[in-house]
Amino acid sequence: MSGLSCLEKLLDGVEVEWTELGEIAKIKHGKDWKNLESGAVPVYGSGGVMGYVNKYSYDKPTVLIPRKGTITNIFYVDIPFWNVDTIYYTDIATSKIIPKYFYHFMKSLNLMALDTGSGRPSLTQAILNKLLIPIPCPDNPEKSLAIQSEIVRILDAFTALTNELTNELKLRKQQYNYYREQLLSFDDGSTKFAYLEKLLDGAEVEWKVLGDVAKKIYSGGTPDTKKTEYWEGGTFPWMSSGEVNLKTVKETEKYITEAGLNNSSAKLVPKNSVVMALAGQGKTRGKVARTRIALTTNQSLAALTFDEKKINSDYIFYFLETQYESLRQISSGNSGRGGLNLQMISAYKVPVPCPNNPEKSLAIQSEIVRILDKFDTLTNSISEGLPREIELRKKQYEHYRNLLFSFPKPVADN
Repeated sequence: MSGLSCLEKLLDGVEVEWTELGEIAKIKHGKDWKNLESGAVPVYGSGGVMGYVNKYSYDKPTVLIPRKGTITNIFYVDIPFWNVDTIYYTDIATSKIIPKYFYHFMKSLNLMALDTGSGRPSLTQAILNKLLIPIPCPDNPEKSLAIQSEIVRILDAFTALTNELTNELKLRKQQYNYYREQLLSFDDGSTKFAYLEKLLDGAEVEWKVLGDVAKKIYSGGTPDTKKTEYWEGGTFPWMSSGEVNLKTVKETEKYITEAGLNNSSAKLVPKNSVVMALAGQGKTRGKVARTRIALTTNQSLAALTFDEKKINSDYIFYFLETQYESLRQISSGNSGRGGLNLQMISAYKVPVPCPNNPEKSLAIQSEIVRILDKFDTLTNSISEGLPREIELRKKQYEHYRNLLFSFPKPVADN
């Protein structure tokens, strides 16, 4: 059955009336919360929950609509709450419309098209009051509410599934972090993870400085941005500091030309290397990524290359991920202005299992990588695993929401 025929069956030929929002709900402003005492009542702004206080501004099911800021954030709230002046609440005529039905319909709208702000996005009460809301079977309130309830039931089912998958993803990420820490806990004084003990089977683990483990450790550079011949038509991927957050780098936003490479400090980095942020705004410094393509980097990134016959670069990548806080501590200051340098990285120690038996060492490293790759795919991959499943469910929800609200629009007056 097509979406249209499904909708026709649900409506069963009844009339649909497009009613102005102002006729089915009263839009109410929020108030300041700074003088309120802390408590259990959530405080909403346009970005979501901001805190908790001891008083509420409204205690009935409602739809919160942003006034300023992130105006696409629509919230359904059915518990007592307080709202600040960046978000409206709605006093809904529940004899005409179910609050959750109103919520799902509002989520289907492109609210950015209603933006009246010259800088910060804004929605005015006057514009919102003129929005047309579809009310099925307006002359039969009982049937109207029954139809609305069925639409809500269908859409809530998709939302519940998405939420369930999102919660599962959180648990899987916690599980991934736990196993990563356990599989890479080689400290002599600690009790090793049982599987790691079995994997090592009594083998020696030696802590070596990266300067001895890596083939090369070097930083990159940035070609002169004023010279278009260094950038336009470039074929060499050029990685910026922020792209370390990709974790696995398969492409870069920018490219440089051969002239840009030859006339700057940029250097080629082979694929299957590890890249570490030496500096960067916020939390970038100390983060690592693994490369899946040959590329170049800017001067705020250090590249680490390895002899693949001795070291699995992904193993080093996963270990250094666990060392993020430690790497930030050893850099010159733990503030946003701190920085790592090549000497610090070269002196940093990493665990090498069976250093005198490269074949066994690689086998152990590869098994650890295999396990962590599985968790990584499950928790982070947008083409596989839970993130892909969540994205598909969101699209499915949007598809059916749009179908269920595809009522015939009123004919505009000439």
